[in-house]
Amino acid sequence: MFYKVRLKDTARVAPQHFGKVVDQAIISQLREKYESFISKSLGIVVDVLAVHRHSEGIIIPGDGAAFYEVEFDVLTFRLDLQEVINGKILDIADFGAFLSVGPIEGMIHVSQTMDDFVSFTKEKVLQGRDSNRALKENDLCRTRVIAVSFKDVLNPKFGLTMRQPGLGKVEWVAASYEKKQAAKE
Repeated sequence: MFYKVRLKDTARVAPQHFGKVVDQAIISQLREKYESFISKSLGIVVDVLAVHRHSEGIIIPGDGAAFYEVEFDVLTFRLDLQEVINGKILDIADFGAFLSVGPIEGMIHVSQTMDDFVSFTKEKVLQGRDSNRALKENDLCRTRVIAVSFKDVLNPKFGLTMRQPGLGKVEWVAASYEKKQAAKE
């Protein structure tokens, strides 16, 4: 989900930032470079948190900027296979639902929404035939990550399922839990 990661890099601080405190100027430049950076190993960089160490700045002739060897922390968001996550339904289509998870979206294919025959209604609702369960925009859901693809690094894809026990729309999960508790008593 969210991770704090320590990185090392060279930060280029442009001359217009020379009046700032060095750490603030470095963070400003690192944010320009790293925010929204996506990689398979890091995930999505959400923010540069802090600079821990930096070398003396070196000015390279002809450039005018100062270069610093820097050690810094970033906040990243990364989904791993089999991870259970909560999110909100952003949109419903005839082929499935799009779920907002942190700074990204995942897709739940219609076949992975519930253990029932599912139809798509004019009101943009996925409706279960036998269970009469309905999935619509703004519903809160618990899902499991079943596919992660970084084939297009700028647009990673995440496949989700809600067809396992303990997963689904929050109300479905709560009702299932209450039913099991009542059966025990």
